[in-house]
Amino acid sequence: MGRFVKDAGLSLFFLAIFVLAVIGQAFAGHAQNNEELLRHGQPPEGLWQFVTSSEFAVDVAENWQSEFFQFFLFILMTVWLVQHGSPESKNPGDEGTGSDADQLLGPHARPDSPAWAKVAGVRRWLLSNSLLIVMGAVFLLSWFAQSLAGATVASQEAVQHGEPPMTWAAYLATPDFWNRTLQNWQSEFLAVGCMVAFSIYLRQRGSAESKPVGTPNHVTSEESQ
Repeated sequence: MGRFVKDAGLSLFFLAIFVLAVIGQAFAGHAQNNEELLRHGQPPEGLWQFVTSSEFAVDVAENWQSEFFQFFLFILMTVWLVQHGSPESKNPGDEGTGSDADQLLGPHARPDSPAWAKVAGVRRWLLSNSLLIVMGAVFLLSWFAQSLAGATVASQEAVQHGEPPMTWAAYLATPDFWNRTLQNWQSEFLAVGCMVAFSIYLRQRGSAESKPVGTPNHVTSEESQ
């Protein structure tokens, strides 16, 4: 168990703080929601009722979709685009998917390579693109969940104001949906762009996301090895 915790420490750390953050969001959101209900003369909700509500679902999903969309685009763009001097980039001239020899595919695979790296066809393609596929799938599912939950909330609010319920398709065309979506996207894109650019000139000793401290600014991390 100790070896597992050490070897998986980074994943376990972020899993733990993710769970704590979701729990904190649930309690904080529940308290805020009950304040709004009491302000409008309505009875408060229980915690479980709140965390299973569309209001909580849309707040969670709108953040998830933007995070996974950020990584989806970053993974895809780093195949074809480079940033000279950034450890987040391949070296200039290495754009593209690489040769089978570079990727240890087929006859170039190691004895301990994944089994699907040693075969041709659909299985190799799936393995070769599995990270992008999963990130894209989670993004689309989260975005769909955000739109469904948001449509439910918007429909409930419309009924409360004596208006007809809003359909899912109609909600997709509303400013509320795109405001929720774009306000998350812009912050994610800014963060990724800053990480790529800042890491050219700034260092963090010992971090896998940084070049060695003494590496010149114009050198990409792979060129210094």
